[in-house]
Amino acid sequence: MSKKSNFTINVEYGVLRFVCGIVNLIPYRLAMGIAWCLGWSTFNVLRLKRARTMERLRSVFPEKPARELRRIARKSITNVLQTGVEMIRAPRLDRKWMDRYVLEGRKYKDKLQGYIDEGKGVVIMVPHSGNWYMAAWSMAAYGLPLVSIAATQRNPKIDAWMKRQYCDIEVFDRGSAKTLVDIKRRLQEGRGFAILPDLRVPHPDVEVDFLRGKANVSHAGAMFAVKCGSPIVVAVMRRENGRHVFDHIGTLRPDPAAPDKKEEAARLTREAMKMLDERIQAHPEHWFWYNKRWILQPVKKKEESK
Repeated sequence: MSKKSNFTINVEYGVLRFVCGIVNLIPYRLAMGIAWCLGWSTFNVLRLKRARTMERLRSVFPEKPARELRRIARKSITNVLQTGVEMIRAPRLDRKWMDRYVLEGRKYKDKLQGYIDEGKGVVIMVPHSGNWYMAAWSMAAYGLPLVSIAATQRNPKIDAWMKRQYCDIEVFDRGSAKTLVDIKRRLQEGRGFAILPDLRVPHPDVEVDFLRGKANVSHAGAMFAVKCGSPIVVAVMRRENGRHVFDHIGTLRPDPAAPDKKEEAARLTREAMKMLDERIQAHPEHWFWYNKRWILQPVKKKEESK
């Protein structure tokens, strides 16, 4: 990966801070309304990635009429832009804000705390649905001790900014061997580990049925649970009438007697993805259909990539 020049780094960061200044200056509801308008314009006027997204939706929901697919795609891009607004405003989203905009947030915090009190931490799997960051932000705002993993951004100033936006969540860099040790230690200390299931890993891992196709999914999140004996909470976030819903689908527990840890992690991964698949198909407008890494594309075998 090529390194960015100092000029590019400063320009990109300057644009980001300019946008942040505007978004933080205006009231929250107005900012969300502007994001909605931008989403509508992006889909209907600019038509950014519209053809590709519609093709994906038709492949997953061939029975749905075109009008419904357009509604799903439009709401999906609007949700991403509104998530961006909330990412910018994240340090200002305190407990009072969560009480107003996250439905039953305190109840779910207490539920997760109950798992942590068992002494082995908890792994929380939340996919790219609704504002997926809100699952961690809200629980951390209510005092749940959380850690997570994030990819390092090419722009170091933007990378530092994004890590600040995680607020009270301890964030480790993805891809480091030390990170794996740190996450395991945090779980053993009795913390929650919030993770987005990696749905498009570059090499074959766990093949699952997903969105009426096959997806290649990382078993890493489940492996942490297997090694530490932690329960896995499977959940999605949804937007509902301008508020957020932490939709707890189910809880999985690793079998301590399983002879093969990797196979046990694969089993848990398949079960978690089955739960997520059913919920995403029930509420597809909350899913991130615009993700450039399309999860149902065949993964190249090692010998094919030589």
